[in-house]
Amino acid sequence: MSMAIKPGTRPPWVGLAAAVWVQLGSGNPYTFPLYTPTLKTVLGYNQQQITLLGVAVDVGESAGILPGIACNKFPPWVVLSIGALCCFCGYGLIWLSITETLQNLPYWLLWIAHLTAANSSAWFSTAVIVTNMKNFPLNRGLVAGLMKGYSALAAGIFTEIYSMVLNKSTSALLLFLTFGLPVICFAMMTLVRLCSPATASEDTSQNFLFVQAAGVVLGVFLLATQVLDSTVYLEKSVCYSFIVIMVVLMLAPLAIPVKMTLFPSEKKVIDRSMSDPLLPSKSFLSSESDQNVLAGSDSDQNMLLAVGEGAVENKKRRPRRGEDFTFGEAMVKADFWLLWVVYFLGSGSGVTVVNNLSQIGYSQGNGNDTTMLLSLFSFCYFVGRLGGGSIPEHFCRTKAIPRSLWMSFTQLIMLVSFLLYASNLNGTHYIATGLIGVCYGVQFTTMIPTASELFGLKNFGVIYNFMMLGNPVGALLFSSLLAGSVYDSEAARQGVAACYGANCYRLTFLVLAGVCGVGSALGLVLTVRIRPVYQMLYNSGSFSVH
Repeated sequence: MSMAIKPGTRPPWVGLAAAVWVQLGSGNPYTFPLYTPTLKTVLGYNQQQITLLGVAVDVGESAGILPGIACNKFPPWVVLSIGALCCFCGYGLIWLSITETLQNLPYWLLWIAHLTAANSSAWFSTAVIVTNMKNFPLNRGLVAGLMKGYSALAAGIFTEIYSMVLNKSTSALLLFLTFGLPVICFAMMTLVRLCSPATASEDTSQNFLFVQAAGVVLGVFLLATQVLDSTVYLEKSVCYSFIVIMVVLMLAPLAIPVKMTLFPSEKKVIDRSMSDPLLPSKSFLSSESDQNVLAGSDSDQNMLLAVGEGAVENKKRRPRRGEDFTFGEAMVKADFWLLWVVYFLGSGSGVTVVNNLSQIGYSQGNGNDTTMLLSLFSFCYFVGRLGGGSIPEHFCRTKAIPRSLWMSFTQLIMLVSFLLYASNLNGTHYIATGLIGVCYGVQFTTMIPTASELFGLKNFGVIYNFMMLGNPVGALLFSSLLAGSVYDSEAARQGVAACYGANCYRLTFLVLAGVCGVGSALGLVLTVRIRPVYQMLYNSGSFSVH
């Protein structure tokens, strides 16, 4: 299907502001810890059944191969529509089960419902990330950090709505997810579209800084209000005031296109083919492999001119790292699998904490602070995703340091965090939860631009979503098979349904500490292997900005 490109300097920023709302909706899987206690009490599920549902959520959230293929063939609004349909059907069925409107539904059907509901996140995220990476091709790390960062804030936003507006009603929360998120998606989908890409300018940098600052303010506000809600009684009028302020902060990115309308800047708009070196050019180039050479140095471009004029015989060759790869070409590269394994070990460890956050709090003697832990994790997760986009971006451009170094470094911090969890010292679970949130967030926003830099943007949607499969695989191995089994075994030994004490997760935390140690070492290996690629791209190649 032909996809028209919207001209002008404002549309990319309008699309970014709309994408923020879609990404907030894509964070719906983070509501899983809020309604898991109801699944236990109403449906009588044990912890291993709950963790298997958590695996369904992780699989659905990360199963983005189809959305990636769809992004290459259809405009973003089609992809977003499919996501809205998944959200409506999945959460609708869960709501019917929780309210016992439909009774005695088989476990496998609810597993599929969780898979479908969470899969809406993959459709939402893929549509907005791929579109905005192409609209801002010279700021890929910042875009990935912003998109994934705002998605992480969704946990805090949904918790705020759940506790302050819905009176901690699980059925009301699921009803909101069933109808509210599709409505938001349909309202924003026409604004998320391919545009003439934004240039690398001082205004662009300032605009990104503003959106980042707005996100940080929103994150701090969510954390502060959740602390207040957990410690003191708040009148309904105060709660509603907090919700209004939250919505205003969510609208903040829209200030950029408004400013551009009121105070237009006289700047030349460049053509998409000139701005995105990893997309096919429509010039005189004779073949796709010729076009890929544009990602290289000036001598490569001179050779390309000679090929186009017939002075040099054109021979088909395999792409080099930094050029456009097909999915099949990428899969035979060692760097592809190294990146996948490093991401799998880091994200699999992090998602185990997410899926068991409520039980971790209770087992360590803090059964009443699930919303507080979730808000803390959400804020730190946001900081990690935002910082994982902007800080590695800075060092890529100034020192040509590969982003994978940050994946390695943060997995080392995760190792320490899991040892803190295992110690079960008073209050350390708050510190460990915050550190895990930050480091888990970094895994996402370093993997995404790394995949685009190594293997190009042309098939980025499929490649990036295959990388994302590391998350549910990790959830299956570490959360369900490891953490769920250890928890149920200790609960059976205690003769209770809800396990209490350090031994509920101690073995799990020690294993995960070892996993992160391996991931950190492999991340260093990957960094050494791809350093020459980054030196080519950022010192004199496609991504250098003069």
